[in-house]
Amino acid sequence: MPTSLELYKQYEQLNATGDLEGGIAKLQELIADDESYALAHAALAVALGKVGKHEEAIEHAKRNCELEPNDAFSFTALSVTYQRAYAGTNNMAYIQAAEDAMARSRMIAGM
Repeated sequence: MPTSLELYKQYEQLNATGDLEGGIAKLQELIADDESYALAHAALAVALGKVGKHEEAIEHAKRNCELEPNDAFSFTALSVTYQRAYAGTNNMAYIQAAEDAMARSRMIAGM
């Protein structure tokens, strides 16, 4: 059975070739085996956003923040995920959520 790092590297190879669906499946496999692998949640948020699965993307970006609560970048990435969800749906609720996530990022960074 491959390790989490090996699965993540397999995802990176799939992603590099443009196989988004294959990459998503690999990340989901990784998370099924190691739910606490924060980087996989972050990557899955990006990949799901690219294929228009915004709600799922947001859930993974939020999970990444739960796993890395003191990492300003995780909250910046959450903000970007919300911004992409807004761009894909025009749902104004995502704008406030993006601003809230960015405010949290700045607070953590001491800005």
